Amino acid sequence: MEITGAMVKELRERTGAGILDCKKALTETNGDADKAIAILREKGLAAAAKKAGRIAAEGLVDSYIHMNGKIGVLVEVNCETDFVAKTDAFKSLVHDIALQIAAANPQYLDKSEVSAEDIEKEKEILRAQALNEGKPANIVDRMVEGRISKFYVENCLLEQPFVKDPDKTVKGLIADATAAIGEKISVRRFVRYERGEGMQKREDDFVAEVARQMAGQA
Repeated sequence: MEITGAMVKELRERTGAGILDCKKALTETNGDADKAIAILREKGLAAAAKKAGRIAAEGLVDSYIHMNGKIGVLVEVNCETDFVAKTDAFKSLVHDIALQIAAANPQYLDKSEVSAEDIEKEKEILRAQALNEGKPANIVDRMVEGRISKFYVENCLLEQPFVKDPDKTVKGLIADATAAIGEKISVRRFVRYERGEGMQKREDDFVAEVARQMAGQA
């Protein structure tokens, strides 16, 4: 069986093991990811997977302000010890995650946060879009499922491509950091503010702006 880059990437994100180790494990198991994980664990290479059950109660809350105060982010990222929380490597990771949230505007942390109601609403919209595009009704449901996968990638922080390295997801970024730092790392929560978001400018503000522009041209 051909071992593709996508297969290696997925295994790497699940285990935190190196690329060559992941490829070798997949080759040995003929592409079976679960068996490959077992091999990596036996060899002590699945660092992130082995730490998944630990409790991460320490960490940092970081802030990021972008575009002269137009966008602001607060994010809490947890690790296991206060010692690691104070390291430059961990601080850099937390700041990169804050930057990701500012740039990519995720609506959820991961897939588990997306309610069944939200998914159904999204499916209805996507189904209507597909039908309006003239797609045959018998393939619309398959198209909707594919677009739901894209919805997760666009809206869930951990599924998003990392802005500094789009070949890696945020989940993969955290897996790499877990393997390098040696502790479980998890994003607990975040909030993103954008100036004026959710507000409508008053109509008289618009009229006043037009009047100022006209006065300037006179």
